[in-house]
Amino acid sequence: MSERFDFTGDELAPAYRAAVDAIEAGDLVVLPTDTVYGIAADAFKSDAVQRLLDAKGRGRDMPPPVLISVVESLDALATDVPESGRKLCEEFWPGPLTVICHAQTSLMWDLGETQGTVALRVPDHENTRELLSRTGPLAVSSANLSGQPAALDVYDAEEQLADSVAVYLDGGTATGGQPSTIVDITGDTPHVVRLGALSLAQLRAVVPEVSTDLDDEKAEEPEKAEEKPERAELEPERAELEPEKAELEPEKAELEPEKAGQEPEAPTEEPVEASKDEDDEKKPTETDVRPAD
Repeated sequence: MSERFDFTGDELAPAYRAAVDAIEAGDLVVLPTDTVYGIAADAFKSDAVQRLLDAKGRGRDMPPPVLISVVESLDALATDVPESGRKLCEEFWPGPLTVICHAQTSLMWDLGETQGTVALRVPDHENTRELLSRTGPLAVSSANLSGQPAALDVYDAEEQLADSVAVYLDGGTATGGQPSTIVDITGDTPHVVRLGALSLAQLRAVVPEVSTDLDDEKAEEPEKAEEKPERAELEPERAELEPEKAELEPEKAELEPEKAGQEPEAPTEEPVEASKDEDDEKKPTETDVRPAD
């Protein structure tokens, strides 16, 4: 049975106590951050992390980030942090910046298929940072079912995750609304993996050499626009071919009853139905687009 606690104001002792007890027991906690609500588990309990992934409906190929309370914990969990990456953390922590680092090999945790890395963030939420100082690092992912929008209040999170979470901390509506910006600092040059609450301009104001594949995509947009007339020029040729396709319709229609293993009862009406089927076949299949977590 889940419990919900007020996570605002001065009377926070019951909320902290319940959340710490749940984390120590290997259970899950939903908490507010400066971006969206998150679902949290003890980062050092592999069964708790797996419970988090199961609650969201995610696989081990999508390991959760880890939230820490202070920037000084960076070197305790990560190794070979470049100076450029450190500058970004010092400038934007606490805040909506997640950095992918080389994980300390001595750490006894199992976050999933991380390939030896860990994603770290210090949230700009005072009460949540205080909770992190009491629990230690927490594996935290957005509080929603995989493929659904991230929860912006505790009631949305509770509706999606239900009794898979032991404790819900109600900190009001999340003021950020956008996910954090993710930067890979495992190389010599920081590389933006996902743009979120922090823009590329903000990052480059601190570290000018920050790179991203998004630059290449934007640079290609004018070229794509120039290609449109070429495609338009091909339309007359396609139109000239249409009569040939139309002449084949009766032959294809006559074959349809044989494919179905039935004798046609009204041969003169079959071409109309066959043409109708072909129109259905020409309709494009809608792509299953789901929002990212």
